[in-house]
Amino acid sequence: MNQNLFASFNIPMMLGIPLATFIILFPTLLIIPSNKLMSNRFTSLQQWLIQLTLKQLMLSHSTKGRTWSLMLLALITFIALNNLLGLTPYAFTPTTQLSMNIGMAIPLWAATVIMGFRFKTKSSLAHFLPQGTPIPLIPMLVIIETISLLIQPMALAVRLTANITAGHLLMHLLGDTALTLLSLYFSSSIITIIVIILLITLELGVALIQAYVFTLLVSLYLHDNS
Repeated sequence: MNQNLFASFNIPMMLGIPLATFIILFPTLLIIPSNKLMSNRFTSLQQWLIQLTLKQLMLSHSTKGRTWSLMLLALITFIALNNLLGLTPYAFTPTTQLSMNIGMAIPLWAATVIMGFRFKTKSSLAHFLPQGTPIPLIPMLVIIETISLLIQPMALAVRLTANITAGHLLMHLLGDTALTLLSLYFSSSIITIIVIILLITLELGVALIQAYVFTLLVSLYLHDNS
């Protein structure tokens, strides 16, 4: 049992070397390359999920925006696999690290904004000042819209970090409670274990939903600027 509640979020070390890079790259080994000559149910399910995800993400995009489809597909797959692997026992979840999520959010957000200012300059600048704004409110609205634009990557990163971290903390607390009650009140520990099983089922959904939400918001930023 960990004495520190947040010990499970520490980056694993071996011989003084952080293993975060190897852990982050590990989910890519779970992806089976598509081979038309040899196919099974798992690869068919994988291809069906890819087509369904791309259809949902690229539904409202223009031809220029659809060039990002491969990148968005890789992003949602990467986040979903990291979230799911983090639910296994004694595993480290990279998406609980705010630094990693900011490292994903800022380049993607910056790319969509730069793309918008390059190809849709007038439309991008128009977002800073809505039509029909009274003259005395113009400076204040420009400042507010600028701040709202700059905090978008932070909102992306914090949303993903907070949701994944909260679920892990809750499972950790309930697990410690079940172990304590097991030696005191057996019937109460059974109820706690049932709650943990239900919570794990919920966390499986949260892991996939948060990956989809993160990618969908990036896709919406792209749609606004492409």
